[in-house]
Amino acid sequence: MSTQTKIPAGTWSIDPVHSNVGFEVGYLAGTFRGQFGDVLVKLDTNAGARIDGTAQVASVDVKDENLAAHLQSPDFFDAERYPELRFVAEDVDLGSETVVVPGEITIKGVTKPVEVTGTLSEPIEDAWGNERLGLQLTATVDRTEFGLNWNMPLPTGDEALSNTVTVLAELQLVKAA
Repeated sequence: MSTQTKIPAGTWSIDPVHSNVGFEVGYLAGTFRGQFGDVLVKLDTNAGARIDGTAQVASVDVKDENLAAHLQSPDFFDAERYPELRFVAEDVDLGSETVVVPGEITIKGVTKPVEVTGTLSEPIEDAWGNERLGLQLTATVDRTEFGLNWNMPLPTGDEALSNTVTVLAELQLVKAA
């Protein structure tokens, strides 16, 4: 049984200190992870609910600066030509704790439909009198559909990097006063 979550009308913006937007992709014998430091997300609940989010490619953070540079190159995101990733969803149903959000994601100038799923917390008042809520979202995309085709063959004939990428967003959103 799911709990009905009531989100007050208004504009909610990301708390960047307490939020994270990243990705996971299979690489060799494990999982490669990264995140984006420069992210903007707005949830507008004034007439229905709309989510609009962007991440700046130049802010990609991985454990090695050479890998970060490779991710920004034309082999992957091509940050010089496509500096921003974007997700937009209209008519978002926030009526329950579990959310399913049909939207569109744009990577490297290519826009594709994507279904995002996740959870939504009840709004709370923080210690400073702000209303905030938590929204955790996950989506899976095929990176090659967006022109991210780089790979490296292994001696077995398999490829080092999976085409399936999981996008993860753990957001704390604060309602505008």
